[in-house]
Amino acid sequence: MQYTRRARLLQKARAAYTERMFGFKKPFFAKAMKGRPIYLDYASATPVHPKALQALNKTIHMFANPGGLHAEAVAAKRVLDDARERIAAHLGCKAREIIFTSGLTEANNIALIGLARSLELQKRSLKDTHWIVSSIEHSSVLECFSEIERMGGTISHVEPDAKGIVRAERVAELLKPTTVAVSVGWGNNEIGTVQPLSAIALVLRAHEKKYNTSVILHSDAGQAPLYRSPQVHSLGVDLFSLGSGKLYGPRGIGALYVSNKVSLAPIIFGGGQERGLRSGTEDVALAAGFAAAFDVITIEREAEAKRLQKLRDDFASEIVAHIPSVVINSDLKHTLPHMLNVSIPGERTGEYLALQLDHAGISLSTKSACDEGNKASHVVAALGGPEWRAINTLRFSLGRNTSASELKKTINTLQLLIAKK
Repeated sequence: MQYTRRARLLQKARAAYTERMFGFKKPFFAKAMKGRPIYLDYASATPVHPKALQALNKTIHMFANPGGLHAEAVAAKRVLDDARERIAAHLGCKAREIIFTSGLTEANNIALIGLARSLELQKRSLKDTHWIVSSIEHSSVLECFSEIERMGGTISHVEPDAKGIVRAERVAELLKPTTVAVSVGWGNNEIGTVQPLSAIALVLRAHEKKYNTSVILHSDAGQAPLYRSPQVHSLGVDLFSLGSGKLYGPRGIGALYVSNKVSLAPIIFGGGQERGLRSGTEDVALAAGFAAAFDVITIEREAEAKRLQKLRDDFASEIVAHIPSVVINSDLKHTLPHMLNVSIPGERTGEYLALQLDHAGISLSTKSACDEGNKASHVVAALGGPEWRAINTLRFSLGRNTSASELKKTINTLQLLIAKK
């Protein structure tokens, strides 16, 4: 009852905001609002899978600190170790190479700022170091490089091609004898392009051999493990960031793969948990939920990827057929199967359309949720084209509960919105 009242109040607040901002009250497409809301923002956050929730509830009573010596602590440690081993098995690495974090942002920070601090602790001036990062990364990566630059490092941004792919040869062109690290996300969080990490890794290994140096390859995995096998050695990565909330697991936990090749310094200080890299008492229940979610997505990966790709491709074809002026912001052949990013020309911005769709009961984003509020997408801007292309973006991201009928309703609603002057 309380939840229903809260939902009604939220709906009223949204309607009031929409009326104040855009000047319309009851939507002319009210029929589209019937039935349950349509959620097309899985790239921002996924619902917790029932099996992950079951694992979470089963272990939530384990309040003991896994660092203790008594029986309750030992039991908690056993659950934590089991979760670590299961996640490591899915990545094809050793359990000791996995550290738990609070999520993707912290994993990226520990990886990148931790690497920079490690170099400083080795008495190496960051002024003598060169770093490469893709220009279309999430802010939790790009802001780390801004900090590394403030610390003295030299940063180069590698640009994608017109299809949103960061080519290995472009990385090779930027490499220097002083290059210490390269960061390229596996599946882009806005347009979904899957980056050729293994090809980039081969370029780095050849560079290392030529200059007798070491170059670390970091990747923000994002949602890619949902639909691609995340075997770290096949990908060639040295640091690999994961977030449970992107993978049908509970919020508040993530993981970082750290290869034996990498030396990191802590950026959080305290009791020295997680190999000394992430102090703070580990959350056993969240780890158990994360591992359970990873088990499920691994089992369902192939079938779900095929199902969503067909839904997404049919959806894209329908959008092009009904809105001929639409621009698809990637090559769908090289994109995660659940993502479709488009730009629609006209006076209405992507934010405007997203709010109208939300008013119609359809949830989606214009870009990364962390960047909502910014006028243009830096990712789409990097692809080139007219200025409106990066402003008028809509990101549709599908998931476990997405159906063909929901996508049909979405197209019909979008058509009505665009047709209304």
